[in-house]
Amino acid sequence: MTRIGTSSARLRRRSAAVATAGTMAAGLLVGAVGNSSATGAGVDSVPTGIRTVSSSWTIPWGLSWLPSGSALITERNSFQVYTLTQSGTKTQVGTVPNVSTTGGEGGLMGVAVSPNWNTDHYVYFMHSAANDNRIARMTFNGTTLTNYTTILTGIARSTYHNGGRLKFGPDGYLYATTGDAQNSANAQNKNSLNGKILRMTTAGQAAPGNPFGTLVYSLGHRNPQGLTWDAQGRLWAAEFGNVQFDELNLITPGANYGWPTCEGSCSTAGMTNPKRQWTTGEASPSGLTFADGALYLAALKGQRLWRIPVTGTKTGTPVAYYTSSYGRLRTVETVPGLNSLWLTTTNADGNGGQPAGSDKVFQVDLS
Repeated sequence: MTRIGTSSARLRRRSAAVATAGTMAAGLLVGAVGNSSATGAGVDSVPTGIRTVSSSWTIPWGLSWLPSGSALITERNSFQVYTLTQSGTKTQVGTVPNVSTTGGEGGLMGVAVSPNWNTDHYVYFMHSAANDNRIARMTFNGTTLTNYTTILTGIARSTYHNGGRLKFGPDGYLYATTGDAQNSANAQNKNSLNGKILRMTTAGQAAPGNPFGTLVYSLGHRNPQGLTWDAQGRLWAAEFGNVQFDELNLITPGANYGWPTCEGSCSTAGMTNPKRQWTTGEASPSGLTFADGALYLAALKGQRLWRIPVTGTKTGTPVAYYTSSYGRLRTVETVPGLNSLWLTTTNADGNGGQPAGSDKVFQVDLS
């Protein structure tokens, strides 16, 4: 049986109760099943409070910061893009053309602001189109999006397993997560763009130093949607499993993360095991970010924010916050200039059980 990130198959045991934003719920001290050493990072910074920054969203998906300190945020099904200031002012700045929904998890997904935005004014989007998933560049002058140009096409799309996260790495190259498009064989096929983490130039070409001389940076992924770098520049990714385990992986170039041979840890030669794994009811991980010695992972079906301490390449015992308090948590990103996170929900669709406009952007303050 296929387990799907936002489908009813993944939500058979979902609680119907989704509390409105209020005071911070007590964190559940729930450890995840893992294969790495459970040593803490010795960092005391943890979530201390949560407040609503903005309301009336419908499936906000991608979030990327502008140099001004405002964020660009995409809505998956409306194909609209907004700026949101840290004080909560929300402004629509455009709609990405050529986007198509997939009847499931596809649509307008990741967004990445160019590291050189002050001079090139470029913003990059990952989205579903009529026949594929693709990455496009647009110009954003601070008020309006224009000049849509595709830089990468031909990523297979499906109703589910579309990946969609898009971020610039500390090396200046653009990284994208792709799902297996509900064809598990794609994940092990080095000639397929699906079931991969891709690394590319801003023209959509293979970045120098890629392990196979192609766009492929790592393979054997089912449906990765979380992507971030720690303070030492190591790449981490989170992905949906099938029916047993979701994964947190430390990504190295050319490594094979096992799908569909392995779901979670296994002893198969040539496969790289996750640093942490959760049962599917505890996670369904989407967003991932790093702050103050820990990874923060937003869980959809699990309806909680996981904090995972990191020491070098090892992870400490995960701790869950806000369990079932705010519903399905999609994206989490650190806030520039603040010891805080922004956290978005995905409740305003058939899977979250809430009407359009029910989603929110929260600010989580860290101690």
